Amino acid sequence: MITGVRSRGARFRSTVFGYANLLPFIFFALFPFYFMLITSFKSNAELYSLKSVPLWIQNGAIVEHYRYLFGRTEFLTWIKNSLIISVTATSISLVIALLAGYSLARLRFRGVGSFGTAVFITYLVPPTLLFLPLSQVVNWLGISDKIWALIVTYPTFLVPFSTWLLMGYFRTIPREIEECALVDGASRMQTLLRIALPMAIPGIVCVILFGFTLTWNEFIYALTFVSQSTNKTAIVGVTADLIRGDIYYWGSLMAGAVLASVPVVVCYVFFLDYYVSGLTAGAVKG
Repeated sequence: MITGVRSRGARFRSTVFGYANLLPFIFFALFPFYFMLITSFKSNAELYSLKSVPLWIQNGAIVEHYRYLFGRTEFLTWIKNSLIISVTATSISLVIALLAGYSLARLRFRGVGSFGTAVFITYLVPPTLLFLPLSQVVNWLGISDKIWALIVTYPTFLVPFSTWLLMGYFRTIPREIEECALVDGASRMQTLLRIALPMAIPGIVCVILFGFTLTWNEFIYALTFVSQSTNKTAIVGVTADLIRGDIYYWGSLMAGAVLASVPVVVCYVFFLDYYVSGLTAGAVKG
């Protein structure tokens, strides 16, 4: 009996200690979103008052900043552009990464190991070094100042990492399963579509979430290649339209930041388990 009581007490202390260790990380992760949310509901008088408390609302919540965002800006158009660009660029990158990752993981040809490493090293090249040559490509294609300029350029940094991640995940799939399908007469492409892809769902979801998040939050290319307001993404549009010289529309800026973060939050809430399993499997293999 005494041993059981001690055991329950030890488990209770261990649980409390574990949750206590998580509190600083939870605060660090949620505080920016909390601050954006309460700021978006504050009046301008409270925002610019030196006597106001920044961590909560004192004079009552308002929705004027959200009305200004929807009524006086092209926020819905920016959100639509972001969705089109993110979904299209991620889909294109996923198809290329699936074919390349499977080939590097399963096929044997000269230089396959070095080529796989080179693919990942390509991802490490800073975007600030790439947007100048890419701007020439965009002008040559005649798609400057259009959303296609971003759809074409975003795979340049999505494909390398996605390929490396899927290559590692495909290596976790037992080779014997695919060899049995090949012996039964399936082609390599049929093996990929019917055997490998269903077993690689966590890795694929991880790539989709990674690509969608990166393209949704991308700023440098979107600012450089698109200047027309109706073609801007949400990240650039909110920043460009609500910061005018030294005047910052803080309430509407925070309202835009809150709304622009919702799609990413929803994606991670529903697919977090797939994301973690896919990312860790790709990290430890190959």
